[in-house]
Amino acid sequence: MMGPAHSLSGAAAWLGVGAAAAAFDRPMPWPVLVVGALICAGAALAPDLDHKSATISRAFGPLSKWLCEVVDKLSYAVYKATRSKADPRRTGGHRTLTHTWLWAVLVGAGCSAAAVSGGRWAVLAILFVHLVLAVEGLLWKAARVSSDVLVWLLGATSAWILADVLDDPGNGANWFFTGPGQEYLWLGLPIVLGALVHDIGDALTVSGCPILWPIPVGRKRWYPVGPPKGMRFRAGSWVELKVLMPAFMLLGGLGGASALGYI
Repeated sequence: MMGPAHSLSGAAAWLGVGAAAAAFDRPMPWPVLVVGALICAGAALAPDLDHKSATISRAFGPLSKWLCEVVDKLSYAVYKATRSKADPRRTGGHRTLTHTWLWAVLVGAGCSAAAVSGGRWAVLAILFVHLVLAVEGLLWKAARVSSDVLVWLLGATSAWILADVLDDPGNGANWFFTGPGQEYLWLGLPIVLGALVHDIGDALTVSGCPILWPIPVGRKRWYPVGPPKGMRFRAGSWVELKVLMPAFMLLGGLGGASALGYI
């Protein structure tokens, strides 16, 4: 799928988690619902860090372009080192390492650990990166015609304000993980969810997605998970634009309303 659809699906997924949390008597404070949805929307773009033409490659200027090249080479090296004889030969690393459940869990766990051990500045960094990505994904038309610096300023300002809101008692710094020293441990959850939602979205397209790696399926270690080929679509097709994106908006709205107790 394309960037806007990925971001919408990520936001909708976290709002759905908020609805489920409310149903199980672990309701999210509204700042957690909002911040989590934005983080998840941004994280739903992050697996494409292995693609030099993806939205994330443009999000942070030369730094993100360079990082995409590094991750692409790393992913390709891992693919070559671990592929079975049944896996096809490739010339690049797109839709390999960063499109797996293992990558999602490791990145999410790393961000949670950084948030807990690094304090406010680590939290601000995590929020900044994902809010910039959320703007690039959800407001992609405006972001395309705006200066990168303006998008970065919006991300930095929003990160600072939202971190202050979360720090207020009862606003969610210690949501879900309530033990001493576990403030912001939950930040990794929307990051894991966003990456997995991205992978599931890509699995619906023609090429499929090797979400299960390194678990082998049949004779393939990099098995491209997906529905039957007749149910798949091409990225950017009318199915994505006219069916899935409106569905994500509708489901996200229902999930948010349920999470906040309006329905």
